[in-house]
Amino acid sequence: MPTAIKDSKIDITSEKSTRELAEKLTKYFKGGEYIFLHGEMGVGKTTFVKYFVNKFQSDEKLKLTEVTSPTFNLLNEYETNNFIIKHYDLFRIKNSSEIKDLDIFEKNKKIVTLVEWPQLLKNSNEAKKIDLLFTYENELKNRTVHIKGLNSF
Repeated sequence: MPTAIKDSKIDITSEKSTRELAEKLTKYFKGGEYIFLHGEMGVGKTTFVKYFVNKFQSDEKLKLTEVTSPTFNLLNEYETNNFIIKHYDLFRIKNSSEIKDLDIFEKNKKIVTLVEWPQLLKNSNEAKKIDLLFTYENELKNRTVHIKGLNSF
């Protein structure tokens, strides 16, 4: 699998390739960063998050947690030895006023934030973030992810 670089587009049709990408991207995160995950339902966003979280946990000899979509509770948190990973799913949010109390852009170097369905977020331009655009291709037979913004790390 090719190393992810600025503006990469990578085939993640297999779950193995999704895992490899998530694991490679962990090296760019030390705390205080954001990953915005864009894409249709079922395209692999939560699967990516699972492997991302579990890579940090396995590297730090922590018990691997079951990573599920926080669609109904909006936020799941996972602890590592160095920071907390916050995983938001904003699918059910209908307007930006509902996001205010979530404090997604909390200024804390001990948090890595992953956000599924980030379309309603404002003020994200100031954040240290990358955008992952998950898409279906070839009549839903293949999946790719386009990485934008990795050069800011």
